[in-house]
Amino acid sequence: MSRVERPVVRPRRLRRTPALRAMVAETSVAASQLVLPVFVAEGADAPRPISSMPGVVQHSRDSLRAAAVEAAELGLGGIMLFGLPAAKDAVGSGATDPQGVLTVAVRDVVAEVGDALPVMADLCLDEFTDHGHCGVLAADGGVDNDATLEVYAEMARVLADAGVDVVGPSGMMDGQVAVIRDALDGAGHTATTILAYSAKYASAFYGPFREAVDSSLSGDRRAYQQDPGNGREGVREALLDVAEGADMVMVKPALAYLDVLRRVRDAVDVPVAAYNISGEYAMVEAAAAHGWIDREPAILETLTSIRRAGADVVLTYWAAEAARLLAR
Repeated sequence: MSRVERPVVRPRRLRRTPALRAMVAETSVAASQLVLPVFVAEGADAPRPISSMPGVVQHSRDSLRAAAVEAAELGLGGIMLFGLPAAKDAVGSGATDPQGVLTVAVRDVVAEVGDALPVMADLCLDEFTDHGHCGVLAADGGVDNDATLEVYAEMARVLADAGVDVVGPSGMMDGQVAVIRDALDGAGHTATTILAYSAKYASAFYGPFREAVDSSLSGDRRAYQQDPGNGREGVREALLDVAEGADMVMVKPALAYLDVLRRVRDAVDVPVAAYNISGEYAMVEAAAAHGWIDREPAILETLTSIRRAGADVVLTYWAAEAARLLAR
């Protein structure tokens, strides 16, 4: 009988117990790295379930305030607000209305949590336009980049006046960060932070989000969001945004673009966020509902993968639940 050579190097030694595994873990997830995206609907008197995103709702003002308090108590890294107006128009005028749903939501949450939780707001027009695009339209039906920038500037000023800590320009308009930074600084809001949605791809995984925001979109956004096959372009967009004054940059979606996330993280010297989007959330929830995967470990594994790829901050609809799981 031949002699079996025994291994000299045994990596399994460091996997033997939970304490050993924790000691040598290369990547961790903390509540402070997670941001909770939330939807608030104008005129809602109670939370409205979103069928394609089990466990996620369109909030009323009261339930939004409660969610913000919970997020602060859990030690989350922030809350990102999306407003759903009762009425829309061609230019998204609700986005720049000081009494509009998003602006009111910012004031509500800031009044509720103060500095205990960074209050963020999506800076885009898609929830406010009757055509569902992220900007105002030109005569040929395409999105007018420069006309849209003027609206973004005013929206930034209105949100900053309401007390927002962070604005998240997500429309993928050329030059949006520079215009927003100039508008904020010109209005005296030099401390307002910009989280730029720098590498935002035209993804099929946005489907449930369209339901969540009652989107009016017909067609697609491929003329301004990035082509899914382009990785170098995502890095270029992030570098441009940093040069224009972005304090943080984002890759969206997360899971299908982990390679882009890694490349962006290596290319910039500002914090990098990734958005674990609605379709990614819905896939896990649907599989778990059918008993095909173990839900809670799948949630934590998903968030760990995004952190491992280079995200300093993760926007995720599981933020509050993940914080509770991590505290166990």
